[in-house]
Amino acid sequence: MSSASARVSETSAVAKTSVAVIGAGRLGRVLARALVQAGFEVAGPLGRDEIAPQSDIALLCVPDADVSDAAAAARSRAGLVGHVSGATTLEHVDLSIHPLQTFTGTESPEVFSGIGAAVDGRTPDALAAAEALALALGARPFRVADGDRAEYHAAASLASNLVLTVLDATERLAADAGLTADDARDLFTPLVRRAVENWAERGARDALTGPIVRGDEETVERQRAAIDTAAPDLLPMFDALVARTRTIVDRDLVA
Repeated sequence: MSSASARVSETSAVAKTSVAVIGAGRLGRVLARALVQAGFEVAGPLGRDEIAPQSDIALLCVPDADVSDAAAAARSRAGLVGHVSGATTLEHVDLSIHPLQTFTGTESPEVFSGIGAAVDGRTPDALAAAEALALALGARPFRVADGDRAEYHAAASLASNLVLTVLDATERLAADAGLTADDARDLFTPLVRRAVENWAERGARDALTGPIVRGDEETVERQRAAIDTAAPDLLPMFDALVARTRTIVDRDLVA
């Protein structure tokens, strides 16, 4: 086992493990604070133009397109080089750790507690180091291999970024119905939370409610006509979501 992965894999030696966090964006800032709280010796978050000190592990919190150059710059100054990208492969690094969470940069270190963290490593030692980092942060590591990373990251985007796209459409339609943006978020948030909680407990088919599940096509058509009048640019998204929802219902009925 390499010295870096051996050190980080032993809880009692966490304080002796040095980590350089390269990239001072949203995740880089939160990750650096969390690593300090976990007991690591942390440098950063460092700007990409700063020279990182010698470290056991360099974690690249940079845009995916910059991973190659950042890894090359960090290679001579770190025992292991890793990135925090969900979609990027291990071609230029030794390991990866992708926290399955959305960040604004202002969160406390506790934001990592109990969340999933997709990990991988080019060698067993590197994988062990990635898993140990996740555990030290309080996260739950699970392995995603290189060939599955794009699909995994697409799933993560659907669960976070694209959900927000749907919620933005919700806010727009609510505003046309006379609600302020603040009121729309306040009033619809309990509905969104309950839908997500039901999905978490039962899966999509059993959590689905509303006119599509009931087969109430007249109501669906009234909704569609209202959207066509109020926000016609949202109609393709509405149609696609309705069609996909029907597929979920029909699929499970056939099964």
